[in-house]
Amino acid sequence: MLDIEVIEDPAAAEASLDPIRTRILRELAEPGSATQLAVKVGLTRQKVNYHLKALERHGLVELVEERRRGNVTERILRATAASYLISPSALASVAPDPHRFSDRFSAFWLLALAARMVQELGQLIAGAAAAKQKLATFAIDGEITFRSAADRAAFAEELGVAVTRLVDKYHDGGRDHTAGSPAGPPPAGRKHRLVVALHPSLKVPQPKAAHSGPRAQTPQTANPQDPRAKEQDND
Repeated sequence: MLDIEVIEDPAAAEASLDPIRTRILRELAEPGSATQLAVKVGLTRQKVNYHLKALERHGLVELVEERRRGNVTERILRATAASYLISPSALASVAPDPHRFSDRFSAFWLLALAARMVQELGQLIAGAAAAKQKLATFAIDGEITFRSAADRAAFAEELGVAVTRLVDKYHDGGRDHTAGSPAGPPPAGRKHRLVVALHPSLKVPQPKAAHSGPRAQTPQTANPQDPRAKEQDND
């Protein structure tokens, strides 16, 4: 079982988005039969079998073993992954294209890059699993609080300079043998994708404080003759 499986087939994506099938996939993190699942999801065994056949047809669940119980053969199934992620390739005709953007400060370009990363990593993980090889990747995830927009801009500039310096230091200087490229020795190593991203963190909703004292005046309830009310209206 994979930790995360990236779904690329549109039909498989559609099958996985059904609420009942999503519930079945979650329950099948541990192997189970249609009879066991029927109790957990509150459906008849026949209906569960219908959904299981659809999921198995699209490669989202797999057979673990078959058990003979009297005249009945019980099939034990398991989800192919603990979690699933739908690749942009499942919507190939409308998938975001990073080449449409050129502004490194564009949130849409960042989103397109993230979509491409999901698509490429999904294919790489599947290939590495088939070849029974380890996939070499690296990531850093953290948060930083900037005192001002100017500090954020300065950080981005220095980060870009630092990354460029590292790329110049470690990039193989051999030329790619692609159409139209100058002749030269091919790179000795494998090409890697490098993406550096920075975006605001999502705000966590704060619980509303209970009012114990007199109700505070708002612009709607304040005395219209009070000059402070006019100032509040203009905020």
